[in-house]
Amino acid sequence: MSEGLRERKKRQTRQRISEVAIGLFVARGFDRVTIAEVAAAAEVSVNTLYNYYESKEDLVLPPDQASPRRLADIVRDRQPGESAARAVLAQLRDEVRRRDRTVGLTEGFGRVFDMMRAAPTLTARLEDLGRQMTDALAAVLAEETAAAPDDQMPRLVASQIGWFHSLVYSEIGRRLVAGERPDAIADALLDLLDLVEDSLGPRTLGYAPR
Repeated sequence: MSEGLRERKKRQTRQRISEVAIGLFVARGFDRVTIAEVAAAAEVSVNTLYNYYESKEDLVLPPDQASPRRLADIVRDRQPGESAARAVLAQLRDEVRRRDRTVGLTEGFGRVFDMMRAAPTLTARLEDLGRQMTDALAAVLAEETAAAPDDQMPRLVASQIGWFHSLVYSEIGRRLVAGERPDAIADALLDLLDLVEDSLGPRTLGYAPR
């Protein structure tokens, strides 16, 4: 179904608010910019802004993009015969190869990452998001493998997947802040993902095939 005029205008307004907000946050720091200033710069009312974003943190980490269900959804959608860990590794490789915005491989994202790292509420949000991703993935793995309540494997495998997922993001951020270009970072990340796969034991790599 094609996008209607009303939906397109809403999407464009949402995107404009986000772009204006991030520009202000990068220029002045997340904690030094108010919601009222973002609304004024985006030429919308504060109430309109809150209709699109429930909190200031959502302007940087919108729930539809920074979803706690990300890892669980990747695993649920994996190919027949594919294990949980291999599904996430394949998704990350695909996003890195495509220089996807999901992993921050775009020009200028280094400044955004630096801004996020300097804001305690955003770093706390990211840490909590990582925990939620691991929890949601562990629940999916326990369900799909019919694990007993005292079986620690779903949590263990989910934690290892959460670890290398977070490692990819932190490494991309570190390299962007250091001034490396997205293409060079992508090459380095693909090598890193190969090392990650080699470091994981066969029990983890083969756990929960679909």
